[in-house]
Amino acid sequence: MTKYLINRLLYTIPVIIGVSILVFSMLHLVPGDPVRAMFADAGGASAEQIEQIRRLLGLDQPLPIQYLNYIGKVLRGDLGESIISKQSVWELIVQNFPSTLQLTIAGLGLAIVIGLLMGIIAALKHNSWIDNLTMFISTLGVSMPSFWLGLILIYVFAIQLRWVPITSGSDLSRLALPAIALGFQASAIIARLVRSNMLEVLQEDYIRTARAKGLTAHAVAARHALRNALIPVVTVVGLQFGGLLGGAVIIETVFARQGIGRLLVGALQARDFPIAQSAVLMIALVYVFVNLGVDLLYGWIDPRIHYE
Repeated sequence: MTKYLINRLLYTIPVIIGVSILVFSMLHLVPGDPVRAMFADAGGASAEQIEQIRRLLGLDQPLPIQYLNYIGKVLRGDLGESIISKQSVWELIVQNFPSTLQLTIAGLGLAIVIGLLMGIIAALKHNSWIDNLTMFISTLGVSMPSFWLGLILIYVFAIQLRWVPITSGSDLSRLALPAIALGFQASAIIARLVRSNMLEVLQEDYIRTARAKGLTAHAVAARHALRNALIPVVTVVGLQFGGLLGGAVIIETVFARQGIGRLLVGALQARDFPIAQSAVLMIALVYVFVNLGVDLLYGWIDPRIHYE
């Protein structure tokens, strides 16, 4: 297990390097002069201001040197400072990331619970009206954009029914609607996958043996079928976490929530590249390590998997 963990950590190094190169390239992919683009909405800047920003961002040096300086600062925890507000980027990330993580975990939790329940019920009630209704809801969920669902939830539950406040915040009443909007599509994907895997597992010989021993349908599903059907689901959950983390950018904007997604959108609109680079890098790194954790879960779910 320890050897496998070390090997997987080593495999993540090239991925992290690739992510860092892409994030570093954000500043240089802007058409034209990135420094002049930062001041375009403000009517431009003097030559002295432009040169000062160039030195601040290290743009007056060759690209390889710029990249090495960037990586060196990141490894030291120095993400620079905001060009607009002059605040430490690291402090801004620390202030905003917990809110995004809270929203992502809440959305993923809802997606897992709803997806598992819908998938299991649909598999056990195969070809019934319950199965058809469940698959209709899951198809609707896959087809519905999260921002559109968010706007509908705001209109119905916050404006018309007044069950929850519209204002942003981190308490449960203000977290419910964003979490539902964020996690509904993922729950539909999980439900369809659980249903198909359960139907396949329920046809295996050991399931027939369990039934022949007199076990009830619910006992067979819970103790034998579900655990073996969860392996592909765990993989999808890991991928969905990354998708939800990225989707939080839109949901935080729709619900006016504080978070790294809203911080990223504001930084891109203001062309505050140090903040934008650091926000993207943080999201990418969390995604990489979450998928590492998913790999380690396989052995716990299925004892037949050995980490050699």
